[in-house]
Amino acid sequence: MRDIIIIGSGFSSLSTACYLAKAGNNVTILEKNSTIGGRARQFKQNGFTFDMGPTWYWMPDVFEKFFKDFGKKPSDYYQLEKLGPAYQVYFGRDDSITIPDNLKDIYKIFEKEEPGSSKYLKDFLDSAKFNYEVAINDLVYKPGESITELINFTTISKVNQFFTSIRNTVRKNIKSNKLQQILEFPVLFLGAKPSNTPSFYNFMNYADFGLGTWHPKGGMFEVVNGFVKLAKSLGVKIETNEAIEKIVVNKGVIEGIQSNSKFRTADVVISGADYHHTETLLDQKYRGYSEKYWEKKIFAPSSLLFYVGFDTKLNNVSHHTLFFDTDFDLHAKDIYDTPKWPKEPLFYASFSSITDNSFAPISKEAATFLIPLAPGLNDSPELRNEYFSKILKRLEYLTGQELADSVLFKESFCVNDFKKDYNSYKGNAYGLANTLFQTAFLRPKIKSKKVENLFFTGQLTVPGPGVPPAIISGKIVSDMVLNTKIK
Repeated sequence: MRDIIIIGSGFSSLSTACYLAKAGNNVTILEKNSTIGGRARQFKQNGFTFDMGPTWYWMPDVFEKFFKDFGKKPSDYYQLEKLGPAYQVYFGRDDSITIPDNLKDIYKIFEKEEPGSSKYLKDFLDSAKFNYEVAINDLVYKPGESITELINFTTISKVNQFFTSIRNTVRKNIKSNKLQQILEFPVLFLGAKPSNTPSFYNFMNYADFGLGTWHPKGGMFEVVNGFVKLAKSLGVKIETNEAIEKIVVNKGVIEGIQSNSKFRTADVVISGADYHHTETLLDQKYRGYSEKYWEKKIFAPSSLLFYVGFDTKLNNVSHHTLFFDTDFDLHAKDIYDTPKWPKEPLFYASFSSITDNSFAPISKEAATFLIPLAPGLNDSPELRNEYFSKILKRLEYLTGQELADSVLFKESFCVNDFKKDYNSYKGNAYGLANTLFQTAFLRPKIKSKKVENLFFTGQLTVPGPGVPPAIISGKIVSDMVLNTKIK
């Protein structure tokens, strides 16, 4: 039996802990904050409930596969509801497209907007489904150690898709700008511009249209609770308010960690915390990546989030609503090319209480708003208030209702909070972008290059950003630990 310490309690850490505890190891999770879940924490105020981080439940098969590995299924821990509509996209006042919960009706929506487009959409989704199956079955569960992991007969036949962007593929046949944006939107979950994301990643469109958008009753935090219950049933110990001060190494081999001025021995340490921050807990000579390395990387966006309680039910919005009424490319430029606060940002809103009355008191609405931002921006209360005013006025105009006087309270979370609460590099929200040169074996390694028995998991390593990839990352690192001879 090995004594294993896992840093952080996000999805990747919880996934790792379950697999390693099942294999008979003594596993302890240490979480710096007072609550579990990492970015998937929960916030409550005045009878309102908010998921602080992820609000989208996509790729349900990944969750099913995880629980199946333990002889369980998601319904043993939480209840799912398929959202219909899946989401709504605003392009202007009285100008929105609502995405249904089935392909037949989605084809009709496309055909209505652009005659003939449904044929191209079907071809696109056939390719997306094939790529999804290739990714899930052949690629994403690989440890990212070598380019050979990507090379097989199928991927060779698809090699051109790694050198063509999603944007080029989408815009080749679909001419409606609205439909283009709807098809390009899912890759934002990968943290990169559609013009910089390989076409192979259109499998995210199959996750969207093919597998659908789901809601776990009680929110994403109920999924966290499900993972925690499973972990504890396997013997995992979870301790909160345990900020790691140092990872202790002796002659290149892990000895343990120091937290709250207390030393804990460990045979293996796995960090689900920010990769860059974790390496700062090591002596300089044991760090695998330099500051220059991190500076050159393309990071996924940070976010300005608002958690808002409204004293009324909202009209003309869906559970998930995207506001694409401003220039997509200009906002993307302000994130990736010349980082600055966007003049007219796109934004996303989750109105979970439309579907789930546990999120807000009767006749009230719980709303989470998210504006993608470049990481590392100056962050101040004045800027946050300015941008809340911007999006609230847009929300009122686009949906035809007055809401300013109905705001009971608002809480915000931005770059400074990502740094403080998660030790996030430059306050990024989603880790490293999945661009061509930051994919698979080109991402930071799961196994430390300089320290024996030190491993990493989560959104800065393979397979990448998002909740399903985090769960998969936990499986990958656990397999690697179990297959490593511990010194």
